[in-house]
Amino acid sequence: MTACGGGQSPRGASTPKGETAGVAPASTRTPVENVPKIVAFGDSLTAGYGLAPRESYPALLQKMLDEDGFRYEVVNAGESGGTSAGGVRRLDWALEAGDVRFLILELGANDFLRGQPVAETKKNLDEIIRRAQSRGVHVLLAGMLTTTEFGRDYEAEIRDAYRSLADEHEVTLIPFFLEGVAGIDRLNQQDRIHPNVEGTRIVATNVYRHLKPLLEKDGKK
Repeated sequence: MTACGGGQSPRGASTPKGETAGVAPASTRTPVENVPKIVAFGDSLTAGYGLAPRESYPALLQKMLDEDGFRYEVVNAGESGGTSAGGVRRLDWALEAGDVRFLILELGANDFLRGQPVAETKKNLDEIIRRAQSRGVHVLLAGMLTTTEFGRDYEAEIRDAYRSLADEHEVTLIPFFLEGVAGIDRLNQQDRIHPNVEGTRIVATNVYRHLKPLLEKDGKK
């Protein structure tokens, strides 16, 4: 499986075109005071590239929470073209959303698209997790798989990086953020990179499946 892309191009969270297009955060909700927050922190896959705000995965996740009676507000902190290094720089801003209880961390694919050393991405993700946990925030780590010209060893190193981060920091890991969506044309936009409306529903369901047990443990209903 690959993260995104098509033809002979490697797949990642966004192509250079996707990175420069820019996407505003998809949340249209006005932040609610005194309601614990879940920050969806990532790149264009989180921001909702090519989708209406209500169609982004954070917006769909909010609906699932509301329907199940969970009292949390999902904050979309996705940024098109986002990298792990950029995530380190903007983390403090993202955690200023209020009473942040959970951080859904979806970053790395754009790093790997560029062939960045996995160790460097891992170091950045490690810093994000540590800084979030130091503020009492629970982290849900979204893994990314990607096929690039850099070979199978590089791909294996990516998988191992996410697994080891999850083990070291004792955080829940979504093994592959785009599970059941990547590489399936009918679930992706014309660029064959970003999930379409139907594909995004699958992504949101996958995220919620891993998040819900953490929310039940937190007990905010």
